[in-house]
Amino acid sequence: MMEPHVRPARIADLDSFAAALGDRGFFVDRYERQRKGLGELYLARLGPRPAGAVYLWREQAEEEPIRWYLPGVPLITHLEVHRDLRNLGVGQALVGAAERRTVERGHDRVALAVRTDNHDAARLYDRLGYRDWGHGEVTCFARTTAPDGTLLVEAEECYVLVKDLVPVTPVPRSEAHPIGASSPY
Repeated sequence: MMEPHVRPARIADLDSFAAALGDRGFFVDRYERQRKGLGELYLARLGPRPAGAVYLWREQAEEEPIRWYLPGVPLITHLEVHRDLRNLGVGQALVGAAERRTVERGHDRVALAVRTDNHDAARLYDRLGYRDWGHGEVTCFARTTAPDGTLLVEAEECYVLVKDLVPVTPVPRSEAHPIGASSPY
């Protein structure tokens, strides 16, 4: 089976990914944000085919509850996999690239929002270790660009999920005091 190849976007990628996934305005906007150091746009290919994209948002969250409860936490946004290439590891590879970059930049936690009716994505995030943040649903705003260039904004009810990226390593127990033994202290 072919493995997805994931890397940060380059200007030369935008046309082919916009043709395959749609919404050229999204790709141009996220590439410009990446160029300004505000986040990273990752693109995945399966062989020569554009397979998917994800954006790691490192700006302040647009949604007030997320800003309040998760200040400074990077957000994985707009994960999209071409419908003909789903269930081939593309989404997992894209999320993995965003998680690695988050750790490289010194963060130990990442978050994302998923529409309450997007059960397939929620299952993926659950398998990848994402958990509910515990503060209820949030209204997010999806922005898409119509073919005529008009920006469309749609309110979406979302679950917010978080993942701790740096595993906690337990302190080794002393051989002198095995579990269940009395301590002299």
